[in-house]
Amino acid sequence: MNWDKLRIFYMVASAGSFTKATLNLNISQSAISRQIHILEKELGLKLFKRVARGLVLTENGEMLYEIVAKVFAKISSAQSEIEELKNYTRGPLRIAATVAFGSLWLAERIQKFIDQYPDIEISVFLKDDEIDLNLREADVWITPVLPTYSDMIHSVPFPFPFHVYASKSYLKKYGTPQKPEDLDHHQLIVFGREMPHVYGNLNWLLTVKAQSRRRPYLILNNVQAIHEATSAGLGISALQKYVVKDDPELVEILLDLPKVVLNQYAVYPSHLKTIKRVQVFIDFLTQEMKREEI
Repeated sequence: MNWDKLRIFYMVASAGSFTKATLNLNISQSAISRQIHILEKELGLKLFKRVARGLVLTENGEMLYEIVAKVFAKISSAQSEIEELKNYTRGPLRIAATVAFGSLWLAERIQKFIDQYPDIEISVFLKDDEIDLNLREADVWITPVLPTYSDMIHSVPFPFPFHVYASKSYLKKYGTPQKPEDLDHHQLIVFGREMPHVYGNLNWLLTVKAQSRRRPYLILNNVQAIHEATSAGLGISALQKYVVKDDPELVEILLDLPKVVLNQYAVYPSHLKTIKRVQVFIDFLTQEMKREEI
């Protein structure tokens, strides 16, 4: 089986079309199509089926793709380790995180890491659904939900509890709840049900010590929007301290209410455990998260 054809197959399967694959392979669409046709003939298997939006892998194609993806990951790991031997803490490091955590916690700390390791080329991308580290979408994923696939290493959990906040203007107008049951009579701002799975069920203000069914006053699907709405006096919400920061308008209330904690983990593929630039970043995260006041 020709490795060059497998490489072309992998690129086409990852891109989902011949046209997109040409951008990465730098060969014509007709040449790609011809190589895929030869590979299918050699294997005696149909690997793709055409759909309106491009190409979809057949069951046999999916099986081959999983095998080839693992081989690519091993080759990429070997290349990284060889590069590491030459350059020590140099080279690219791709970090993924949820939108809120990446923009509100990580972004303001990343300069400190860059100052310590100026030869590591940092790129950060933010998304709120699961990524596939096996396909090298990132080297390190900072996530509240551990991935379901194998061959991953993760840090200890770093707890980020939620605190209950209201604005000074809201409390002046509606009064300050003294116990959880008082929330029955207040305007609660909560996450929308369409929130990505990584956030789970965080609308605990609607149920904690509820004497009757609580209806949300406002539903938002963005952490920053919840912060802004709470600060503007629209209601009471549960937020983490790295979101609120030093907002002078917000007051923490119900201090004795049991906290719901959302853990953050740093996850990376096991084949990167010997890569120094990954390890120094994990060490950096560990130190920064230990400093976090909860």
